[in-house]
Amino acid sequence: MEIIILPTPEDCFREVADRIGNCIQAKPEAVLGLATGRTMRGIYQKLVADFSVGKVDFRQVTTFNLDEYLGYPPDDPTTFFSYMQEHLFQHINLAPENMFIPSSLPKSMEQECTRYEQAIQDKGGIDLQLLGLGREGHIGFNEPSSSLQARTRIKTLTKTTLKDNFGKEEGPRFAITMGIGTIMQARQIILVALGESKAQVVAEMVEGPITASCPASVLQFHPLAKVVLDEAAAGKLKRKVYYKWVWEHKNEVEDLES
Repeated sequence: MEIIILPTPEDCFREVADRIGNCIQAKPEAVLGLATGRTMRGIYQKLVADFSVGKVDFRQVTTFNLDEYLGYPPDDPTTFFSYMQEHLFQHINLAPENMFIPSSLPKSMEQECTRYEQAIQDKGGIDLQLLGLGREGHIGFNEPSSSLQARTRIKTLTKTTLKDNFGKEEGPRFAITMGIGTIMQARQIILVALGESKAQVVAEMVEGPITASCPASVLQFHPLAKVVLDEAAAGKLKRKVYYKWVWEHKNEVEDLES
């Protein structure tokens, strides 16, 4: 893992948007794995702003969303389809046929999971996967105790997830989500966590054991996983000073090569 600790959430949004933009610039037909939630809104705002000034072009990009709630029409405000339209898709030049989100009303759940996995493979796999972090350590909707090798499947949401997402224990009980095995096949992963409420789970993910009790800890195995944190989210990291030292001096390696 590369741990990137920045002063404010705004700094984190800018850093991640720049990395996504660089990925697209290097590979215009890049395949992006996208996430939702409050944290992602700031990143998408930056990407929309960058698009509006010609800094990034989504014409050839393909996107796959991590997950979707089950049981709601796609245009229901609850769905991640609606979220993506509101916060990103309707503001950029991404082709509709290149937007992939699991169906919220699949005719067959098993077939939908298989279809989604196959679609990712048909597009050559995900180049950059964007992730948030749940308070119990989940990535996507891979809740604690999830298999660390699972593929796209149906998951039952925890009460904590429902409270975090809806402010109450009522709401969608099930979701379709990329599995951890699917996520780990992405060529690059960027996880973003902000705020003091994430500090404990960030410490468990980065410095604790790899365990299904904290599904995000599996990212310790990924060869190119970057964790972008603000100061508050990094507050319980034991090696925080070292991570900041590495970040500050990273460019000196390039100087040695030249």
